Amino acid sequence: MGAAAPVLFASRESIEQAVGRVASDISQRCSDGAVLVSVLKGSLPFLADLVRAVDIAVEVDFIALSRFAPDSGRVRLVKDLDCDVTGREVVLVEGIMDTGLSLGYLAGELRRRSAASVGVAALLNRSARRILPIHPDYVGFEAPDEFFLGYGLDWGGRYRNLDRLVIGDPGLLAEEPDAYVSALY
Repeated sequence: MGAAAPVLFASRESIEQAVGRVASDISQRCSDGAVLVSVLKGSLPFLADLVRAVDIAVEVDFIALSRFAPDSGRVRLVKDLDCDVTGREVVLVEGIMDTGLSLGYLAGELRRRSAASVGVAALLNRSARRILPIHPDYVGFEAPDEFFLGYGLDWGGRYRNLDRLVIGDPGLLAEEPDAYVSALY
């Protein structure tokens, strides 16, 4: 008996449309330019497509956080920005926004560094898990409380390179990380 196939959530075409909407909104709100900051690693495909779709001057930078320390809700920077954000419009680019804890921390940190403004662009907004009362400024898709793979989102480093978003079963993936390989590639 084979593993159940993952469920398609968003095709490549619908992702392109969502990226176009987000890019248009960013271009309108940040008409004098912006720094797009990718929260590594899950946002990289989203960032790459956004950079090509906006019609404003942008600088790109990257930031990475550690995983949450067990039972603490605390993270730490493991890769900091290379650019100075003082007085600049900044948009944090994230693959999926869940609890808001990571993005709340990052937005606060960038405000402490005197960014003119800090916005959040999330490919997926999974508000069912929100702890902090923050919301992304730019949203590709409202997402149900499911486990997503593809377009930068992974299980143990697998599936990031899919050109679409699928809903998978984390229980199945915990038992067999390659469970969907033959169905998706």
